[in-house]
Amino acid sequence: MTKRRRRPASVQGGSSPPSRPVRADRTPRPGLRALLALLALTTVVAAALLWFLPREPPLRVSGPIILISIDTLRADRLPAYGYTGVATPAIDRLAADGVLFERAYSHSPQTLPAHASMFTGKLPVDHGVRDNLGFALGADQPLLPDLLAPLGYRSAAVVSSYVLRKEVGLARAFETYDDRLPAASPEMSIAQVQRDGAESLEVAERWLDGNADSRFFLFLHLYEPHTPYEPPERFARYEPYDGEIAYADEITGRLLDSLRTRGLYDDALIILLSDHGEGLGDHGELEHAIFLYDATIRVPLIVKLPGGREAGRRVPAPVQHIDLLPTLLDLTGAAPVEDLQGSSLRPLLEGDGAAWPERGLYAEALYPRYHFGWSELYGLTTGQFRYIQAPREELYDLIADPGERENLAAQRGRTVRDLRAALDALRGEGPIQTPAAVSDDVLQRLRSLGYLGGGGAADPGTPPEVLPDPKDKVAVLARYRRAVDLAGRREFAQAMTLMEEILADNPEMADVWLQLGNLQSRTGRLDAAIESYRQAVTLNPTDSASLLAVATAQLRRRALDEAWEHGLLAADAAPTADRRARAHELLVRIALARRDRPAARQHAGLARDADPALPLPLFVEARTLHEDGRYAEALPLLQQTLAELSSRTLMLPELHYFLGDTLARLERPVEAEAHFREELRLTPQDTRARSGLAMLYQSQGEAEAASRTIAELLEAAPTPDGYRVAAELWDMFGARRRAAAVRAEAAQRFGATTR
Repeated sequence: MTKRRRRPASVQGGSSPPSRPVRADRTPRPGLRALLALLALTTVVAAALLWFLPREPPLRVSGPIILISIDTLRADRLPAYGYTGVATPAIDRLAADGVLFERAYSHSPQTLPAHASMFTGKLPVDHGVRDNLGFALGADQPLLPDLLAPLGYRSAAVVSSYVLRKEVGLARAFETYDDRLPAASPEMSIAQVQRDGAESLEVAERWLDGNADSRFFLFLHLYEPHTPYEPPERFARYEPYDGEIAYADEITGRLLDSLRTRGLYDDALIILLSDHGEGLGDHGELEHAIFLYDATIRVPLIVKLPGGREAGRRVPAPVQHIDLLPTLLDLTGAAPVEDLQGSSLRPLLEGDGAAWPERGLYAEALYPRYHFGWSELYGLTTGQFRYIQAPREELYDLIADPGERENLAAQRGRTVRDLRAALDALRGEGPIQTPAAVSDDVLQRLRSLGYLGGGGAADPGTPPEVLPDPKDKVAVLARYRRAVDLAGRREFAQAMTLMEEILADNPEMADVWLQLGNLQSRTGRLDAAIESYRQAVTLNPTDSASLLAVATAQLRRRALDEAWEHGLLAADAAPTADRRARAHELLVRIALARRDRPAARQHAGLARDADPALPLPLFVEARTLHEDGRYAEALPLLQQTLAELSSRTLMLPELHYFLGDTLARLERPVEAEAHFREELRLTPQDTRARSGLAMLYQSQGEAEAASRTIAELLEAAPTPDGYRVAAELWDMFGARRRAAAVRAEAAQRFGATTR
């Protein structure tokens, strides 16, 4: 039987034209023959003319390059990507002038690993930065500004978050790297330490003012959409997250207008993107770092080319962060780098992406393991599918199910196997990196303190499949977020109760033990805080932050020998120079409490070795003079210490207190008040600073201000120590009845007197 031939796909299906009689004689008539000859001649002439017409030259970038990274900006919350809940005129205009990539992806839902991939062109598994905490880029890794420098590109970076501070390794590649943020207490979460994007823009503008050459690379990092969502009042009509986006758009628009005014915009290559998205409740995640769904790893990417080439075009092909570096090297003509896994986006930018290869785009989330004791996640995204490697594997058809609601892993076994194999090839073999590789001596000392029992989620050798699947912990995640919100509203008792309930069922959540310890410490429950911190150390023995927390609480508890031992361990286990400096700074405070001035001077020097911007030796000398009652000699050293800290974000604890106390003793009350208030801005629960302020007011005859300050003390530090200090102040001021009332209230609240 003869098989019927299939018609070409281009003509299969649909309606057919009406049939006509077929002519037996197909020879063209004379008139038709002449017409066909004329058409042929016209075609030849047109082809010849096209050959001689000027063609658009190959795309080459030689002018300014501006990279704008808007932190935590979810792609589908922009009008350029179809969202209608907020207005972003600046980003809309940039998209109209440029090429918009509809499906761009991050390799990590965390700020530092994502930016490390942008600037190295490498996956996190290759550049080694796997989390915001405890990691830094190695000095041997070439970064994008290094590769552009041979072409004469000057470089500057202005960042708005402490997560991207100089110490994490990006700064070494830039001629100018501005990470000056408002002074903050070391007790603050690093995610909360940020600079207003408008202030960052002013810094960038000043750099542009001083830059006469148009061949430059400027990196501007804005932190506005990151929590806490606190947009300016003029954007109150929007949801808080959208209001932050509107504010980031306003700042972006001011930069773009500045480039236009300077005559730089048209010739500039401008890239706008984000490091990662935000959960906003999708799949149970309100923020980011846990899951690898579109909500947190799909990011906006807009590229405005010089001269407005390809303006307004949209590219549907999936692309990734590590494509950024090879693209810029290609467009500028910089020397290529071998072994890059990303690809130049030139074909897509020039509109010739027909042969763009199908690729698997890698992503990872190690935060669940490092911080909560849950399994890490790995993901691979293709044009159609997303595969997530977890204790229970996931597979989603992104075309049919863009919301990633139906897990197809059980139905599509072959697809899962293929994508798993491709993902394993990208991941490589061996255990995951840990923030620090500590010495055998440190391990032995930890063991002697009872911290090393073997195993645990923090152990890089623990297989992920034996750890809890984050999908199964969504309810826990919601309760944890609720507890953090309560703590932020100073509802400490409720927050502690909720965290204790979480830990009863999830005892391996190291971060929750730390948070609980912080709350217990703030409410004066120091013994309980020390025990909570010790639980965190037990789960992750080489985490210097947990060791520091134990030592700090022990210092407050006056358990000075134990504090000293934990401080030494924290210094020896510190994975980065800034962590090491913080440990030595704490050891200085412990040494001063032990009245061991030689040890204080020794660790002050070690702190400065680790962080040259930390003038701790000067501070130690000022402290010793203050303790000896030599206030006039201590004052200039304290003032010099403060001046040398002007470029530093994390302030020395109690520096402003000692300045205030010294100035008060030298009868300079106005200056003293300013320093007491600055110490309280940094550390609201500091009882010594509030006590000093109250005594200052009382000495100046401002009894009402002194009374108000004592009330504020009890509100900020409702602890046994806070009540003790308040009672002593009323005694000092001769108000015996008020002192007795404070002691009675303390006895009722804490079951003991404050004597």
